[in-house]
Amino acid sequence: MIRVKTWCRADFAGGTLDIWPLGLLHPGARTINVALDLAVDVRLELRPRGFLVRQDGESVEAGTLAELAASPGGALVAAVAAAERMSPCTVEIASASPRGAGLGASSALAVALLAAAEVQRHGALSRTAAERAAVARDIEARLMGLPTGLQDHYPAQLGGLLEIAHEPGGERVTSLAVDLEGLGERLLVGFTGQSHFSAGANWLVVRRRLEADAQIVAHLGAIAGVAGRLPAALLAADWAGVGALVAEEWAARRQLSAEISTPAIEALLATARAAHEGRHSDGFAVEPTAEPLRLELR
Repeated sequence: MIRVKTWCRADFAGGTLDIWPLGLLHPGARTINVALDLAVDVRLELRPRGFLVRQDGESVEAGTLAELAASPGGALVAAVAAAERMSPCTVEIASASPRGAGLGASSALAVALLAAAEVQRHGALSRTAAERAAVARDIEARLMGLPTGLQDHYPAQLGGLLEIAHEPGGERVTSLAVDLEGLGERLLVGFTGQSHFSAGANWLVVRRRLEADAQIVAHLGAIAGVAGRLPAALLAADWAGVGALVAEEWAARRQLSAEISTPAIEALLATARAAHEGRHSDGFAVEPTAEPLRLELR
C-alpha cells in the first residue's frame, strides 16, 4: 500500500498572478500562501485489473481509464493514471476540505496522486517539488480546458508559509520563517456552504489582461504591490499590518470579476469585521502546518 498526504492552503496575496503569463507581465509579482493542517490523504493499492476509486463514501469502479474518466468523481484520477501509465489499482481519497471550498484541495489531490504514481512506477519519489507541481498543473489544465496556476501545488507538498516569485524561466519558491503559531491564533477559515470554482473567472481575467484592459492591469498591479509588501509584515509578526494588507488585496481582487465574491462571502466578512477578532460560528479554526508531503509505504 502506498499512502501520500498533502495539504490544502490559504492564499493571502498574489493569487491569479501564478497563472502564466500574468506574473511575468507584472515584474516582481509573487504569491504568498500558507499550508493548512487540512490534509488530502490518498491510499493506493494494486489490483489485478481495472480501477476502483473511493471518496466521500462513494465508489467508482471501471474496467478501463476511459470508463473511469467518464464517471463522476473519476476524471482527475483517470487523467493522472493515463499520464503516468499507472497499473490497475484501488485509490482511496479522504479530504479534510469541502469540495469547491477554494482551498486548493483538487490541486493537492493531483500532487498526491502524482507522488503515489511515481512510487508505484519507480519505488520512490522521482520528481522534485517544482517538477511535480508543473506536471500537476498541466494535467489539471488539460482536464479543465483552461489555464491553471501553480500556487496550490507548492504548499501541498512543501508545507509552511511560502513566497512564490514568478520569474522568467519559472518560479522561485522561498519558505518564510514566520511565527506560524502566532499566525494560526489569528487565522479562521470560513466555508459558506457554496462550492466555488475559479477556473472560468480566472480565464476571463487572463484574457482581459492579455488584451491590456486598463482596469484589469491596474487591479492586478495593486494585487502584485500588496504581495510584495506582505512578507515584511509577516516576518515582523505585524499582525495588524498583515490584516490591513490582506484587506487591501481583497479590495483589489473583488474588482477583477463579479464572480470573485458572493453575498454569502460578503456577509461572513461583515460579521467578522463586526466581531473585531475575525471569528465566526460558521468558520472552523485551522492551524498552518510546516509539514511537507508525507509518504508511507506498507
